[in-house]
Amino acid sequence: MTETTPDPKGGGSAALPPPIASGLYGCCPRCGAKTLFRSFLAFAERCSACGLDFSRFNVGDGPVVFLTLGIGTLVTILALWLEFSVSPPAWVHLLLWPPVTLAMVVGSLRVAKGLLLALEYRNRAHEGRIAED
Repeated sequence: MTETTPDPKGGGSAALPPPIASGLYGCCPRCGAKTLFRSFLAFAERCSACGLDFSRFNVGDGPVVFLTLGIGTLVTILALWLEFSVSPPAWVHLLLWPPVTLAMVVGSLRVAKGLLLALEYRNRAHEGRIAED
């Protein structure tokens, strides 16, 4: 891939921008302008710089599911470690882990949503169709 300009139909470019930039900085996956999000978690309708329509991408609940499962596993391991090493009262676990879990999921949701949208764009992902014979 020696392409240096973005493909308007999708597929991105080798030079602009890396998919992680869409999550971390809210960069458009086509032009790299910081126009992906209109608020903390909501996508803009389209890029004001290049006109890419973000509404045609279906990120759905994928990032939430993966983050909840991954972070849930991490929090469970940490809660078990705390329980077996310090043995705090049950109320400590009840006060500590729900806000930690919520903060971790919400805090990483923007990055995951932006990354998934950029990967959908770069890989030209779309809904599957059954071939007609």
